[in-house]
Amino acid sequence: MKRMQDKVVLITGAASGLGAADAALLAREGARVIVTDIAEDAGRAVAERIGGEFMHHDVRQEADWARVMDSVLARHGRLDVLVNNAGICLVGDIETTTLEQYRLLAAVHGESCFLGCRHAVQVMKERGGSIINISSVAALRATPPVLAYAAAKGAIRALSLSVAGHCRDHGYPIRCNTIFPGVIDTPLVVPVVGANFPGAGRPDDVAHMVLFLASDESRFVTGAEFVVDNGATARLAA
Repeated sequence: MKRMQDKVVLITGAASGLGAADAALLAREGARVIVTDIAEDAGRAVAERIGGEFMHHDVRQEADWARVMDSVLARHGRLDVLVNNAGICLVGDIETTTLEQYRLLAAVHGESCFLGCRHAVQVMKERGGSIINISSVAALRATPPVLAYAAAKGAIRALSLSVAGHCRDHGYPIRCNTIFPGVIDTPLVVPVVGANFPGAGRPDDVAHMVLFLASDESRFVTGAEFVVDNGATARLAA
C-alpha cells in the first residue's frame, strides 16, 4: 500500500519549485493531487505530468479559496491534506522596502495561510486531516536583505501554532505543522541567493518532509516545527 493511497491533497503554488516537487512525490505515493497556482500553463503542465488536477487560484482572495474548496468537495467529497506553499520573495531591507511591497508579501504568505487554514478547518473538522504550512528559516534568524519575506514567514509560524492549539482544544482530528526550508534550489530562491549557491538543498528534500506530515505516520504530530536546512540554522545559533 502506498503511503498516501487515495488521499485528497491540495497544494498551493504548485506550478514550480517546492510545490511541484510535493505534488509529484505525493502523487507517486497514491494521492489525488489538486495543483493550484496563478501560473496556468505551468500549473496545468505539472498536473498533467503527475496525473492530477489543476485549478487557477489566487491565494490572496477569499472568494478563490471558497471556490476551490467547493470544487474539491464536489469532486472528491473531502479534503485530507492542505499544503500552504504559495509564495514569492522580494529583496529589500528596512530602509528600501516599501509599504506596498511589505503588504504584498504579507498577503501572499500570511493572509493566504490564514485563509487556507480557515477554510480547511471547516471541511476537515469532522473527518480529520493534515494542514502543512511552509514557512522559512528566514523566520528563525536575522535576514535583513529580505525583511518583508522574513516577517511574512514569521506570521505563518505563529498562525500554525494557534491553529494546532485550536483544533486540539476543540477535539478536531486535524494536525497543523510547519516546515522551515533553508536555501533550496528553486526558481523562488535562485534570484535571491544566486545560482550554484554552496550547500543548497533540492526540492525533494522538503517534499519528503511534506510526505511524512501528510501521511498517517504523523498522526500524533501537531503544532510541531521542522527545519530542513542541513543544519545551517543550528550552526548559526551555536
